[in-house]
Amino acid sequence: MNYAALIPARGGSKGLPRKNIIDLAGKPLIAYSIEAALGCAAVGGVYVTTDDAEIATVSVEHGAQHIARPATLATDNASTFVAIEHAIASLAEQGVKPAHIVLLQPTSPLRNAHHLADAIAAYEAADAPALISVCEEEHHPYKNFRVDGGGRLEPLFDAASLSKPRQELPKIYRQNGAIYIIRTETLLREKSFYVAGCIPYVMGSDASVDVDTAEDLLRCKTILDASAKEAGRE
Repeated sequence: MNYAALIPARGGSKGLPRKNIIDLAGKPLIAYSIEAALGCAAVGGVYVTTDDAEIATVSVEHGAQHIARPATLATDNASTFVAIEHAIASLAEQGVKPAHIVLLQPTSPLRNAHHLADAIAAYEAADAPALISVCEEEHHPYKNFRVDGGGRLEPLFDAASLSKPRQELPKIYRQNGAIYIIRTETLLREKSFYVAGCIPYVMGSDASVDVDTAEDLLRCKTILDASAKEAGRE
């Protein structure tokens, strides 16, 4: 297997309870990520790593394979890396050893199969060690302040940038959580999805919605509804 898609989905969620399987336009949230991976020809296997029986059942119903994650790797303090490391080891025990890992977070439902195929193509064309999807930062950090020890504002970067038009400032990007691609051996060695030489895959703001609150979920629904209406007029 060249590419394996791993979708981490623990049962606990503080901000939006049960968010990984919450309904979004008639489907559980995690189904969108599973369908994106299944719809990408380059992906050889789609696996959901979870500690939660209901999430596992829903995931399998939508076409993914289940990797049982120990509860100790599904706490609030457990990193995504340790869950993925466990998943890679579990696959290896089954004789499945993908050359590359594609991490898809289930809270990015508007990332689709086209984005995924496009990102893999860019990753291969660049012969890069890793790829991280990003979008342009809406609030430019050069406009930010910090508070000094005396309770006074000071520029986070420099005073001149505070009054510059945004167009004169360098473009700044933030990771949007939708797509991470990395060679498996590199991930296990570096223990990080970011490595030197990593390339960006730039996505629009709508496709970059990360569901963490009820407001985020509503925004996704609005975007999906608008897209469906547009498709109906074509």
